[in-house]
Amino acid sequence: MTQYGAIEGGGTKFVLAVADEDNQIIARTKIATGQPEATLRAISAFFDDFALTAVGLGSFGPIDLNEDSPSYGTILNTPKTAWQGYDIVGELHQRLQVPVFATTDVNVACLGEYQFGIAQGMRSCVYFTVGTGIGAGAINQGRLIQGLAHPEMGHMRVLQDPADDFAGLCPYHRNCLEGLAAGPALAARAGRPAGELPADDRCWAIEADYLAQAANTVSLLLAPEMIIFGGGVMNQPQLLPMIRNRFERYNQGYVDRPPLTEYLQGASLHDNQGVLGCLALAQQGMVPSTVLNQ
Repeated sequence: MTQYGAIEGGGTKFVLAVADEDNQIIARTKIATGQPEATLRAISAFFDDFALTAVGLGSFGPIDLNEDSPSYGTILNTPKTAWQGYDIVGELHQRLQVPVFATTDVNVACLGEYQFGIAQGMRSCVYFTVGTGIGAGAINQGRLIQGLAHPEMGHMRVLQDPADDFAGLCPYHRNCLEGLAAGPALAARAGRPAGELPADDRCWAIEADYLAQAANTVSLLLAPEMIIFGGGVMNQPQLLPMIRNRFERYNQGYVDRPPLTEYLQGASLHDNQGVLGCLALAQQGMVPSTVLNQ
């Protein structure tokens, strides 16, 4: 039986899974994101009992994904200082002794929704994750979009609400999208965890505005057929309708799109999009000519 491994590596936890060629998950676990060596030992121990064909890795970043680069597979300027300069792809390959196909954690979430979720049948989509950080992945014509580096849409600039005097938390840019709208920024602005805020708290209007700005910018730059929002912050049921409302204000009828209830969507795979995207990545890597979802 052909078996594929999935490694969804986030800033706080790694989700590991093994599935067969039909994407039926055989085993799954979570481990805390600790020091690199201890984390890699735990990953290796989980996969020791399986005869893997390949592994798909979706890693927190930034990470060097240029296969011609001497630092390919290395985590770069992450705030998690112990992981800076760590060759996660090389280490996994050495320990597991199978091909390791890598991209970012938000890219695999995008791939999961594209291949198995709400974006099935689309030619293109963008996936935003809004949680401890903010990132986004994009697919066009069955391929993840990548250029000089992987997209860092979470660090785009947004126009700050005049009523919002919050300085922002991003250690690099302060008041970029992530610095103003990620979960820790919400909590710092409100003075308490976002999950404790009532649905009508003014912080949600500010949050919706920044996310709508980001979605509008991405819709103009990439013209995806769908934009999907996931991540823990998006578990607030009032937030997505507010984003749609603000998005329409920013678009001003300029670009004709599907109804916003179809164009701006919530994640559909119950937090499994990352693992499923990793599995799709592993399978696609073993057949490089594969164009997914076509």
